[in-house]
Amino acid sequence: MAFDTDLALRVREGLRTVSGALPDEKRMFGGLCFMIAGNMCCGILGDRMMARVGPQSHERLSAEPGAGEMDFTGRPINRLLKSPLRTQRGLKGAAVVFCRDGQGGSLS
Repeated sequence: MAFDTDLALRVREGLRTVSGALPDEKRMFGGLCFMIAGNMCCGILGDRMMARVGPQSHERLSAEPGAGEMDFTGRPINRLLKSPLRTQRGLKGAAVVFCRDGQGGSLS
């Protein structure tokens, strides 16, 4: 499955703005994964963004309209959420904020 290159560009630029450096990138799961300091922060699969979130943010973020558990095999992956649809079509950086907020406000 290909990934949305426009979304990838927005996420890449947003992560650079938040973290101060370009993230590492790796093709995974048939999509693109962004890593900060060697840890997966978020990724893109098709036209959906996914974000690894901390336990304190999981419940709040998963309750947002359009958000949900990410799964590749029919079983949800612990603390990996599909982002709400508005993060893909909405304001620049909203997907990065979703990722940053899910990690307690820190991407460094």
